[in-house]
Amino acid sequence: MAGSSGQQAPDYRSILSISDEAARAQALNEHLSTRSYVQGYSLSQADVDAFRQLSTPPADPQLFHVARWFRHIEALLGSPCGKGQPCRLQASKGRRVQPQWSPPAGTQPCRLHLYNSLTRNKEVFIPQDGKKVTWYCCGPTVYDASHMGHARSYISFDILRRVLKDYFKFDVFYCMNITDIDDKIIKRARQNHLFEQYLEKRPEAAQLLEDVQAALKPFSVKLNETTDPDKKQMLERIQHEVQLATEPLEKAVQSRLTGEEVNSCVEVLLEEAKDLLSDWLDSTLGSDVTDNSIFSKLPKFWEGEFHRDMEALNVLPPDVLTRVSEYVPEIVNFVQKIVDNGYGYVSNGSVYFDTAKFASSEKHSYGKLVPEAVGDQKALQEGEGDLSISADRLSEKRSPNDFALWKASKPGEPSWPCPWGKGRPGWHIECSAMAGTLLGASMDIHGGGFDLRFPHHDNELAQSEAYFENDCWVRYFLHTGHLTIAGCKMSKSLKNFITIKDALKKHSARQLRLAFLMHSWKDTLDYSSNTMESALQYEKFLNEFFLNVKDILRAPVDITGQFEKWGEEEAELNKNFYDKKTAIHEALCDNVDTRTVMEEMRALVSQCNLYMAARKAMRKRPNRALLENIALYLTHMLKIFGAIEEESSLGFPVGGSGTSLNLESTVMPYLQVLSEFREGVRKIAREQKVPEVLQLSDALRDDILPELGVRFEDHEGLPTVVKLVDRNTLLKEREEKRQVEEEKRKKKEEAARRKQEQEAAKLAKMKIPPSEMFLSETDKYSKFDENGLPTHDAEGKELSKGQAKKVKKLFEAQEKLYKEYLQMPQNGSFQ
Repeated sequence: MAGSSGQQAPDYRSILSISDEAARAQALNEHLSTRSYVQGYSLSQADVDAFRQLSTPPADPQLFHVARWFRHIEALLGSPCGKGQPCRLQASKGRRVQPQWSPPAGTQPCRLHLYNSLTRNKEVFIPQDGKKVTWYCCGPTVYDASHMGHARSYISFDILRRVLKDYFKFDVFYCMNITDIDDKIIKRARQNHLFEQYLEKRPEAAQLLEDVQAALKPFSVKLNETTDPDKKQMLERIQHEVQLATEPLEKAVQSRLTGEEVNSCVEVLLEEAKDLLSDWLDSTLGSDVTDNSIFSKLPKFWEGEFHRDMEALNVLPPDVLTRVSEYVPEIVNFVQKIVDNGYGYVSNGSVYFDTAKFASSEKHSYGKLVPEAVGDQKALQEGEGDLSISADRLSEKRSPNDFALWKASKPGEPSWPCPWGKGRPGWHIECSAMAGTLLGASMDIHGGGFDLRFPHHDNELAQSEAYFENDCWVRYFLHTGHLTIAGCKMSKSLKNFITIKDALKKHSARQLRLAFLMHSWKDTLDYSSNTMESALQYEKFLNEFFLNVKDILRAPVDITGQFEKWGEEEAELNKNFYDKKTAIHEALCDNVDTRTVMEEMRALVSQCNLYMAARKAMRKRPNRALLENIALYLTHMLKIFGAIEEESSLGFPVGGSGTSLNLESTVMPYLQVLSEFREGVRKIAREQKVPEVLQLSDALRDDILPELGVRFEDHEGLPTVVKLVDRNTLLKEREEKRQVEEEKRKKKEEAARRKQEQEAAKLAKMKIPPSEMFLSETDKYSKFDENGLPTHDAEGKELSKGQAKKVKKLFEAQEKLYKEYLQMPQNGSFQ
């Protein structure tokens, strides 16, 4: 390279002859470091060739001359210059370009996995149509009050649905059915109707006794034939209670008591014998009940109660609700096509599914969910219903494994016209027809309770795939776990049957939901006092955190004061925050593992509490923005889970539904003023030593404000913390505090009494002159010396040296005590 200064171009031949590239780069760097390279110098081909010999700029930072010129020449020249043609590098015309950019390696995003009962494994969730998710959920059979078993399924599915929709941002179309045509409904509706008619006749006492005895005969037969222990226990209890209620009425009739006394006994017997008489009336008169409206009245009432229970539990309503009674034409068409496809057959006015024909087909499989249960006649008969397992019905089937698609109606059953005569739908076909009509030949998710897998869901799959001639009617089957009551199966016979309404009298919807969130949705959940106590403590733990953050955010600061410098503590807490968010996301991806999520949220709050406590100990304010971000995130997650029902910007709402946000924003400024005024008054009272004013301030805090749902927390050297808390919670806390204080008072009094007794005993002992202390112990000693010291034991034997030494030591100790007594202010006047 030659420049205007007349310097000679270096001889690059020696450099180019070096075969090792690293050594060549080192030699080139040494040459470049001795020369003055400035813009405006011309570049010879030798210069370019020297750099062209390098494949990449050297990585060694000491070879920066070579690295700089390598990139510079490569950017400007792009390709080698022609032989013998120098390239001019002019400062005014040259330009730098951006270096090549490489994206970060990143991490593989976590994907949602769901436990699929079809594979009994966690599978990656992939909807069939982009982000749209079609979901069918088996709804209730509405013939009685909804119980905690229903809550188990519908709260769990509500949590799953909310997470898919609001966290993973799927577009969920949620369909649920109401079974309002079913053997249980038919039988219960008939019994209610007939019992109401019986009551309207106002039976005389003698007639009632006669009817009860008549009803007890078939009931006893049924009791003796029952093998299920729970059911047998329930029947025995009914029989016993009816017999107990019968005796007073029999005695009243025999004694010819007054009408009022007899009527009272009649009412008691009617109440206790309701189930017994209803069953007897149904067996004798049930076939005469033919009006379809009688069978619709019962399910309509209980459906309304179910919806009210779901609303009270904050369970989102379905996008579409289907009732069996409204889909009978679609069900008839569905059954007809199954017959046309060769998988159904007509027998005696009923239509049955041919399980053998279906299972033998190459493109179908029967019993996908629970193949080991295929052939379980007990389960199959329970699926058919109590009214559909008579000998004549069973004889209509080609195989005991076949199940009814359509049932020919017997006398006393509702009926609808169809090609096979008047009848009603089978239980399994109802869901297939309704779901198939709305969701088509294949849905993404089908949900239901664990006990529905066989035969209900297996039969649903079979008949639907027989209709659509496919093998993919459901892609993911989700089944919620069982619910037990204090470790036992819920049963009326065990008297542990808990309705949703009864549960909500003891605990709030949020507390019930938190209990469910703290357990896996697919595992058995035990509803017990321990389970609910854990949920209550979790709610209280989170609520205290939210209240503390709200108090911090209420502290006045100017606009720039909202942004505070972060120290190591803030950086560490923020790192923990993002670590917990990652862990929560991974847990939700892992089969929506809310149990782990709740544990991670608890750990995050614990870290925040430690941070706030440390700042408080240093008399420093916690970082507002950081704590607010964490509290808002936790609030957001609780909203996703449905644990925060009303609108709330941060934390749990306070007060009644719909008023919580307004209540807090309205009253808090006034409470803050009251708190500051009280602090000022307390300060003056302490300085002026006016204990009465301090007592009034404490009474305001401890007695008056809790009645209004307000908590004042006094902290030495810090402003009073003001919190809006549920009134009942505060009253409970106050009562617990009083109980603790009462226990402390009793312990203090007991300690003072014991101390007084000990002092009295000591004083009584001190009063005894040493010369008299052994004289009363005639059971131990028989002779004494002139000073009162024992010389012989009770048997007249002289004391050994060791014994004599021991009594002398006691004697000397008493001398010392007696001397102290004589020197006391009362000078021994107490005798």
